[in-house]
Amino acid sequence: MRKASLDRAVVVTGASTGIGRAAVASAVGQGSHVFASVRKQADADSLTTEFGEAVTPLIFDVADEVAVRAGAAQVAQALGNRKLFGLVNNAGIAVPGPLLHLDTDDLRRQFEVNLFGVHNVTRAFADLLGADRERIGRPGRIVMISSVGGQNGAPFVGPYSSSKFALEGYSQSLRRELMLYGIDVIVIGPGAIATPIWDKAEQNDLKRFSNTPYAKATERVADYMLKQGREGLPASQVGDLIWRCLADANPKVRYPILRRPFMDRTLPRLMNPRTVDRIIAKRLGLTKR
Repeated sequence: MRKASLDRAVVVTGASTGIGRAAVASAVGQGSHVFASVRKQADADSLTTEFGEAVTPLIFDVADEVAVRAGAAQVAQALGNRKLFGLVNNAGIAVPGPLLHLDTDDLRRQFEVNLFGVHNVTRAFADLLGADRERIGRPGRIVMISSVGGQNGAPFVGPYSSSKFALEGYSQSLRRELMLYGIDVIVIGPGAIATPIWDKAEQNDLKRFSNTPYAKATERVADYMLKQGREGLPASQVGDLIWRCLADANPKVRYPILRRPFMDRTLPRLMNPRTVDRIIAKRLGLTKR
């Protein structure tokens, strides 16, 4: 492990577990000093225990714009007049359920974190990445953690998928706008990754739809999500890809990372969308009676 350097400092949101934690580990392994955002002091303590002085925890919820800006001020003070090497917008939640039975507040909560939270963080750290031309060094990069669900909407993950579709469009527009400052924006679209996000979703939300016509179908989807998550790619592979996106001389604008790329991405794109609809409906019991 190289000595951590503020010359290649990186901010990672949602760093307590999963992809965020893996991104921290990969960046630290490459000699980067990481400012890692979490929401709880216990998670901050865990990061310090594991990574020592190579990591500075930041405690904020990405949906809290004031707290995010306070975190950015903390990073600015540590950097001096340096530019930030990279920003990894990873923090996210999954709000599952049939759309017809979801209150608007549920959908709003999903977007508050997965899109508006990204906007809060991006605006707060933009100057450190190079929008402030007085800072020295090369402009930094932004890595957006989207999902296979950002290009393919599956039943009962409509809020999550909608937020990731929105993030894809946001990222494309942002990438083109930030060319003014030389700041690049790169999207990563993971498939099933072994992280706790879907375990949390199942525990917190899906059982409340047991009295709807979608009850049996949501049970099947919950079982499928948990199985996929537990059999998914290790988060470390995404962490390593994140570092590549930050460090490679000529990165692509988007990287899918899937356990079954042909089945999960290529085949659905080759098939007629109506055919895909019918296959999904048959599997989940969503055909009209």
